[in-house]
Amino acid sequence: MCHPCSDQMFVFFTSAFPEKASGAKPQEQEEEIDIDLEAPETEKAALAIQNQFRRFQKKKK
Repeated sequence: MCHPCSDQMFVFFTSAFPEKASGAKPQEQEEEIDIDLEAPETEKAALAIQNQFRRFQKKKK
């Protein structure tokens, strides 16, 4: 048996998110990116990003 509010929830969802309710696909497809997480360059880049973020957090305080 359906929940008594299910019809109301459906109406809300379809009116609030018409693009999802109609099954329409986004106009822009996401590009799939394959990154080798084991590569040394990736590790260096991750460390550099983390260091910059830490500096930013210190400046913010």
